[in-house]
Amino acid sequence: MGLFDKKFCDFCGEKIGLLGNRKLEDGNMCKNCAAKLSPWFSERRHSTKADIQAQLEYREANKSKVAAFNATKTIGNRTKLLIDEAACQFMVTSASDYRNANPDVLDFSQAQGCELDIKEDKDEIMQENSDGTSVSYNPPRYEYSYSFRVTIRVSSPYFDDMSFDLSDGYITTGEQPMTPTVQDSAWTVHKSDSGYEPDKYYECVKIGNEIKEAIDRMRNSAPSDGNKNTAAPADTAREEKTCPNCGAKTFPDANGCCEYCGSKL
Repeated sequence: MGLFDKKFCDFCGEKIGLLGNRKLEDGNMCKNCAAKLSPWFSERRHSTKADIQAQLEYREANKSKVAAFNATKTIGNRTKLLIDEAACQFMVTSASDYRNANPDVLDFSQAQGCELDIKEDKDEIMQENSDGTSVSYNPPRYEYSYSFRVTIRVSSPYFDDMSFDLSDGYITTGEQPMTPTVQDSAWTVHKSDSGYEPDKYYECVKIGNEIKEAIDRMRNSAPSDGNKNTAAPADTAREEKTCPNCGAKTFPDANGCCEYCGSKL
């Protein structure tokens, strides 16, 4: 067959337009059928027609799970982790109407872990000398910005993880370096003495830690006997407080300290 021969979708049978082909290992797929695949799936070009057909059937069956899903807990801003504690199921989606978006519904037992990643970027602030040349301050001054990303590892035949941005790009904190560190796989913040309070930064730290705690609870509470009526215990022991040192709204840790700056509450 020639390069410009007409192609037909191996799943719906419709003719594929010039730029509409989604190539498979042994066939072709139109963009409309490709849109039905999981948003977390990335191996289409290395998949066979049989692989894709199995996933399309799984995605169709997933619609009934979405219809029955009752979100009892939601964590996040733009992209959210939704949890049905009674059914021991969860989903991740940015759709405002998730029932029409058909996000993948997973069981607690499919949650394998959660990684949190903060990337720091800094740009030097320059000053202009008498001849109009830009020169460094002494000592140098920098403007700091940060991006936050969450990766939830799962056990699924069609994808291994769900990775998404929490910060929607970089959050600038001015000349305040937040010195993010990772302690026990959770985000922490060392608060400086400057009194600078970048609310968006603290919000992302809080959301990231809440997502990780939720995934960890799923792993620890997933029923091993297939009984999905045993929901994860609600975290009612901790009460949200405002830290007098950094001003962040926080849940006290095991030592009664702010989860962001470590100050005693």
